[in-house]
Amino acid sequence: MEIFVVDAFTDRPFSGNPAGVVLLPEPADPAWMQSVAAEMKHAETAFVEVGGADPLPLRWFTPTTEVDLCGHATLATAHVLGGSAVFSTRSGFLTCKAGPDGWVEMDFPADPPVPVEATPLLRAALPGVTVKAVAQGVSDVLVEVGSAEEVRSLRPDLVLLADVPGRGVVVTARGDRPDVDVVSRCFYPSFGVPEDPVTGSAHCTLAAWWAPRLGRVSLLGEQASPRGGRVQMTLRDDRVGLAGQGVTVLRGELTV
Repeated sequence: MEIFVVDAFTDRPFSGNPAGVVLLPEPADPAWMQSVAAEMKHAETAFVEVGGADPLPLRWFTPTTEVDLCGHATLATAHVLGGSAVFSTRSGFLTCKAGPDGWVEMDFPADPPVPVEATPLLRAALPGVTVKAVAQGVSDVLVEVGSAEEVRSLRPDLVLLADVPGRGVVVTARGDRPDVDVVSRCFYPSFGVPEDPVTGSAHCTLAAWWAPRLGRVSLLGEQASPRGGRVQMTLRDDRVGLAGQGVTVLRGELTV
């Protein structure tokens, strides 16, 4: 089986979010897929069946568990397959379309988060920030803080964050540069990912949160992780168009 590593949401190698992509000729045992993902050690490894089914079955695994939705590994998979594809996933059908200059746009479900109260645990896990609002999405807790600089300089308590219910915590603020509308960082310690470099699925929540607050439906998000990356978001009612680029950095063959 062919296996790839693709840096997603970037046009430069060794930046963005690396994802494994495995091309399956037929369905595979979930325990085997989990073992491969643990071996790869990326935030997510995608497994796509290319043996003839249409739409193409697609699943995502972190080093420790299967997840329902993963944007960067979907982008990486579409990049490997030429940019355009329709996938069948645990989150429904996902359509990817190739654009110019290696861009790929993905059609994902929007995730409007519901405002909730900030718990003492959450506040303690995010020292040094001004919590302006907290909202609960389908998978993640979104925390809007006082400034992009607070997002960039945040040093969270990952042990405490692992006890926050849900997949993880997305910390965000308005952009601080002319070409950036939204800044974010994403933490998933309970899923074996202390900080995710660039999280496509989190931008389904970010788009739904920021579009009404900024007064426009098309936004550019910067995920301010050490590797960094950018995601173009377009809110379309209950769907979000997420666009980014990818760079293949490794291609090989699984022998087991």
